[in-house]
Amino acid sequence: MTDRRLTVRHYVPEADRGLWDDFVSKARNSTFLHMRGYMDYHSHRFRDSSLMVSDGDTLVAVFPADRRDDGTVCSHGGLTYGGLLTAPAVTQSAVIEAFAGINALLRAEGCVGVVYKPVPHIYHRLPAEEDLYALFACCGARLEARAVASVIDTGSPLAFSQNRRRGVRKAQKAGVVIETDSADYAAFWKILADNLAERHGVAPVHTIDEMMLLGSRFPDNIRLNVARIDGEVVAGCVTYQCGPEVTHVQYISASDAGRDCGALDLLFQTLICGCGSRFFDFGISTERGGAVLNHGLIHQKEGFGARAVCYDAYAYDL
Repeated sequence: MTDRRLTVRHYVPEADRGLWDDFVSKARNSTFLHMRGYMDYHSHRFRDSSLMVSDGDTLVAVFPADRRDDGTVCSHGGLTYGGLLTAPAVTQSAVIEAFAGINALLRAEGCVGVVYKPVPHIYHRLPAEEDLYALFACCGARLEARAVASVIDTGSPLAFSQNRRRGVRKAQKAGVVIETDSADYAAFWKILADNLAERHGVAPVHTIDEMMLLGSRFPDNIRLNVARIDGEVVAGCVTYQCGPEVTHVQYISASDAGRDCGALDLLFQTLICGCGSRFFDFGISTERGGAVLNHGLIHQKEGFGARAVCYDAYAYDL
């Protein structure tokens, strides 16, 4: 970084897509969710307000964001996490300057506030929490939401609980067969959709067509893994491979038959042992911004040896 004042401008889809994706592929705290092929699959639902921060002619940070009708900017409403994505050499002072430039631009455009969802530290290629200090020291940000995810450090794993070990043995005895990188989205999505509708009255965040589209765009990152009995899918999960750092579980579900035979226990034993990532992230077990903890769900994940990593969201006024 130099002493030159940073400049901030809006992302231009027609001109900047290649530049954006190239930067994201090299940033120290990005994942494939920040690539435009992932961000833009649901662009009709969000008014993109992404920003690009430059030091002279060099792009040093990008800010995935959308703007809401009330004048709030969210980084990013369509993603689990957004955040200021930075080049490896960017310093704390430069991140503070970047926030100052971003906030000045948004104020000039009549925006009233920012909701900021930083990338959890387990996804960082290098330490990259300069944004958290800038939020505290320069933006007056307040903690708006805190979800709790359950994560295994595969280099120092805890033992499975007795119930999870029993489930593995039960699945093996029942002849459950694990299939990784499956193409049978239709069978799994029916189980998932039926369970979500029955238990929570909701549908999956992604439609099956959206999930298959994203899978075709990111075949090295998005995988469907299923458990079968006599050829029939009885359980499964969609995993996101976020570089060598994290394997993230996006969706989990099992049919009654799958639950009865412990199919998920065998599936997760297989995936955890074979993931090749530093962390295995089961995802969050909270609702309403973290105000409600699903005790049964987190108990199941903790049974595999997973422990807490927080997914935070901050808010501040402009």
